[in-house]
Amino acid sequence: MIQRLFDIVAGRAAEEPGATMLAAKENGQWVTYSCAQVYSTARKLAGGLLSLGIANQELEPLKQEKVSIISPNNPQWMITDIAVQLTGAVLTPIYPTISPTELAFILNEAGVRILFLANAELYERFKETYAMVPTLQHIFSFDKIEGVANWNDLIDKNLDADEAVISRILPDTLATIIYTSGTTGNPKGVMLSHYNIVSNVQDSMPAFTFAEKGGKALSFLPLNHIFERMVTYIYLQAGVAIWYAESMDTIGANLKEVKPIVFTMVPRLLEKVYERIISTALELKGIKRALFFWALELGKRFDNATPMGWWYDTQLKLANKLVFSKWREALGGNVKAIVSGSAACQVRLIKIFTAANVVIMEGYGLTETSPVVTVNRYESENRRIGTVGPLIQNEQVQIAEDGEILVKGANVMMGYYNKPEATADAIKDGWFHTGDIGTWEEGRFLKITDRKKEIFKTSGGKYVAPQVIENKMKESVFIEQMMVIGDGRKFVSALVVPNFAQIRKYMADNQPQLTLPASNIEFVKVPQVLSHIQAQIDKYNPLFSHPEQVKKITLLPDEWTVDSGELTPSLKIKRKVIMQKYSVAIEKMYE
Repeated sequence: MIQRLFDIVAGRAAEEPGATMLAAKENGQWVTYSCAQVYSTARKLAGGLLSLGIANQELEPLKQEKVSIISPNNPQWMITDIAVQLTGAVLTPIYPTISPTELAFILNEAGVRILFLANAELYERFKETYAMVPTLQHIFSFDKIEGVANWNDLIDKNLDADEAVISRILPDTLATIIYTSGTTGNPKGVMLSHYNIVSNVQDSMPAFTFAEKGGKALSFLPLNHIFERMVTYIYLQAGVAIWYAESMDTIGANLKEVKPIVFTMVPRLLEKVYERIISTALELKGIKRALFFWALELGKRFDNATPMGWWYDTQLKLANKLVFSKWREALGGNVKAIVSGSAACQVRLIKIFTAANVVIMEGYGLTETSPVVTVNRYESENRRIGTVGPLIQNEQVQIAEDGEILVKGANVMMGYYNKPEATADAIKDGWFHTGDIGTWEEGRFLKITDRKKEIFKTSGGKYVAPQVIENKMKESVFIEQMMVIGDGRKFVSALVVPNFAQIRKYMADNQPQLTLPASNIEFVKVPQVLSHIQAQIDKYNPLFSHPEQVKKITLLPDEWTVDSGELTPSLKIKRKVIMQKYSVAIEKMYE
């Protein structure tokens, strides 16, 4: 019976010891790890960890040993996760893109004693930070680094996990602390028990009917995020082998090599895939170009909930054969579904990809809910474009009077680590207050309309939901990123990062007489560029009420990224950071 996360892996090792569980490229070649190999290595690593003196810990959140990992996705990451669970310790994963200040905060607040890291680059980058953590006693690396202990040093001790220790680990034992990236202030540590995550795996399994044993999944979203980590355990239980992409830059090549049936994605990455497809199409000539954009227009009209008629269906079949089949080949040829989470996905993209027989299963959840609350199903009758789908099994959702989504279920966190007041503020009468605003469609499909904290009021007293406006306007191929502003102001304005590749090509094709500067700093000052982006804003403005319409814009020369600090690791915009960084430009719009 599966009660703890590692029971899933133990069960697979017993049932199909020789089946592939994990795979990754090593020295340019794919290397596979069998179910038995993964579990036996994890048990040895657990034995090595116990030898460091953590065997007699009390299994209570503040007293359990904390182990951190800083690494991109790879088999070592998952093996370490399982090993730490088998010791009764708590894995506290950290994004490799984290800042030294945030890293020091997390390691110190959690009191981390043992740290695993991937490579020399991560070791060197945070070398000074490690010295600022008094509790940190051991650092182990996956790659060989001179002067740093290797994780094989623990495995090679050839000690097995202790059954007496394992038997003490209960479903309600704390399994992991995940620090939310946080769009404001210091991150909070979300405590998730084995029961929280296992229940979410079991209750989400019926939504993954297409996940056939022996199929492959490609993994590239960070395992630090509960979304990818929980889905990983769904794959493992379903018998789907997980192949790890080499990096974000190699996803295209890895998709063709691995030929997965499924992968997870955040909307920002799906937008980039779509932009690449469009860029390629713009190079086409004659009949090929005409066919592509004919198929694209068909895709934009797709609606699985409304019969479109025999003529539309006939055309779409032809479009799938002539055009969309090439899209599927670029994704490996076997993809049945892409599971999308973390932020709102553009309706237009869901329509187009689903029309191309790549079902986009958009879902909703939070780190605090382990994470899945709702998800659009693979089967058409339980999928509605523009919503985040129906509830998973055994989940309760209530819409409060102010529109806030409240969640109750076995997947709701134990609380925030060492923050009882924040926990009490978030969970009231068993209901977790998500901070998201939503409504029901057809009585069973949840629709997210905005973040409660992000809705603002203009000086005229009108409420504005910025995400709705941003998501709609980003449908323009010329708008890469956008942030709507107007809290306490007399009108709504926006900061816009153009899609430089698209707009440069457009200007070259349509206004060849212009000499355009190579520098983006100068490019965004060109009046014709500004007027073209303004035309995009003007196109979408009529879809909103007068107080919601964007009256002024400022073009920015640099894309917002995780490294430059404007995006969280899960690619959400940090509004407060952007407001501070561009305060002069914002004030200029209101002069």
